[in-house]
Amino acid sequence: MKTSVEEVIKEHETAGNYLEVEGVKTFFLDQGSGEVVLCVHGVPTSSFLYRKVIKNLADQGFRGICIDLPGLGLSDRPERFDYRFSNFAIFLGKVLDKLNISKFHMVVHDIGGPIGFALAANNLERIQSLTILNTMVDIANFTKPFVMRPFEYRILGELELKCISHLTWPVMFRLIGVVNSEKISSEEINAYVDLLKRKDKGKAFLKIMRNFEQSEAFQQLCDKAFKNVDYPMQAKWGEKDPALDIKKYGDLVLKHTDVEKIHGLNSKHLLQEEVPQEIADLIISQARSTRP
Repeated sequence: MKTSVEEVIKEHETAGNYLEVEGVKTFFLDQGSGEVVLCVHGVPTSSFLYRKVIKNLADQGFRGICIDLPGLGLSDRPERFDYRFSNFAIFLGKVLDKLNISKFHMVVHDIGGPIGFALAANNLERIQSLTILNTMVDIANFTKPFVMRPFEYRILGELELKCISHLTWPVMFRLIGVVNSEKISSEEINAYVDLLKRKDKGKAFLKIMRNFEQSEAFQQLCDKAFKNVDYPMQAKWGEKDPALDIKKYGDLVLKHTDVEKIHGLNSKHLLQEEVPQEIADLIISQARSTRP
């Protein structure tokens, strides 16, 4: 019997848990045991994007965690929440405290980059390693890819959001997300739409898109996470990403961080869907290198 989008989301929800942080009902995937690997997602995604990576981490003796940011996925979407990167970082720190997690390896992607960098900068003593996936490090000078720019503007952003549907999203998913979508069911692909628009029809997502934090002060905070730090870091890139091109954005990683080489993977922007085993293996290899 064919699985529906609703069943895909229900299976995802059953695999995770909820906790309440400062009045926000927060969903998170938490699988496996051992050293913690915190995966920080971006937009327009959620922990659903990391479900395969986390399973691979758990299968190899690690504890994989991904927290749905407020406004996305299965977490609450409070109207008065501060949807800036710096506040997301503070919020994630509070979730980790509630989970009694003192140290962790971290993986960041998309806007999960600046959020994770701010989290690391505020908790340098807790970070064991950092893995950077298709994201931005020169945040103060970042310009959104063409497809994301309309979301910055009222009316235009609402119209583009309304146009994201089960008919249009699979096309975008294939153009920007992955090289080969044959192994990903149409129900899994369209789960992204329903998880994005759940309850508030995507209003919180628009607030996130209109609150990118790009001040010099925030840049200086993030710099503390990837310059002259004691933990190892690496950068892995979906080398066919048309949104965050490996040449332009990978070079910026080499220029602004202590990363010495970009490891290209055969995928586009949503590489966690397509090469989860490779990502997990690289995370684990670096994590094990930190052990005495």
